Amino acid sequence: MIECENLTHYYGKRLIYENLSFRVPEGRILGLLGKNGTGKTTTINILSGFLRPRSGVCRIFGQDITSMPPQLRRDIGLLIEGHVQYTFMNISQIEKFYSRFYPGWRRDVYYDLMSMLKVAPQQQISRMSCGQRSQVALGLLMAQNPSLLILDDFSLGLDPGYRRLFIDYLRDFVKTDGKTVFLTSHIIQDMERLIDDCIIMDYGRILIQNPVASLLREYYSYTFRMENPGPIGLPGLYHPTLRKDRMEVGALMPPQAMEALLRSNGIAYSDFSGSHVPLEDVFIGLTGKY
Repeated sequence: MIECENLTHYYGKRLIYENLSFRVPEGRILGLLGKNGTGKTTTINILSGFLRPRSGVCRIFGQDITSMPPQLRRDIGLLIEGHVQYTFMNISQIEKFYSRFYPGWRRDVYYDLMSMLKVAPQQQISRMSCGQRSQVALGLLMAQNPSLLILDDFSLGLDPGYRRLFIDYLRDFVKTDGKTVFLTSHIIQDMERLIDDCIIMDYGRILIQNPVASLLREYYSYTFRMENPGPIGLPGLYHPTLRKDRMEVGALMPPQAMEALLRSNGIAYSDFSGSHVPLEDVFIGLTGKY
């Protein structure tokens, strides 16, 4: 559905990333994870055609996004950060306004979500809470019935209840109708409930692209006491942190392989333990705390 090859982009002289390549298979929900400033919104802007990369190509539906005709672009549902709406309209008016632009409009999808929010058709958007306005924007996006949804920080302004409602609704919607979703969010707990695959970005590069289930199964958080405390720089270890005599480190290897690696490099240790952790801890373990 999405193919990006060797994307390179700068803001002025500051390199955002170089030769960035990834693909998003049809029918999957993919989450782009990264710290602030790693290029998540830049990637969204390139995918939407609002920004031309310095070099490289981005294709959606097999066509270069920079030359995509409006008829094909209409099959992409785009939500940019900020959830911009015509707040002077009410729930009913804004649905009628948007529906004129999309031949495949799904009025039922929009009003189904509005009924969950318990908002009346005549309720004015300017008098709604930030979370409710965000849900209206998301309802309008899904009613477009696009094959591909691109959502930048979709959970902005949503409290835990609204986030849970929308995540469950979106997942049912895309899985029932076979949609493809590319999204970002700063709330990784939500992503773990929603996405099939994830791309974890570091500054200037992709650290990993994996199905979430595989990543959660393969990543371990390890702690052990070092007999001779000191830094370790072994291949396959992510951000080892020494606290007094106790080492904390992450790795994409099972405990037997981890212990074999320590022994083969002459590292004396004791009180060894390894465990699986939630996606947020995997993200911090791979990218570092700071």
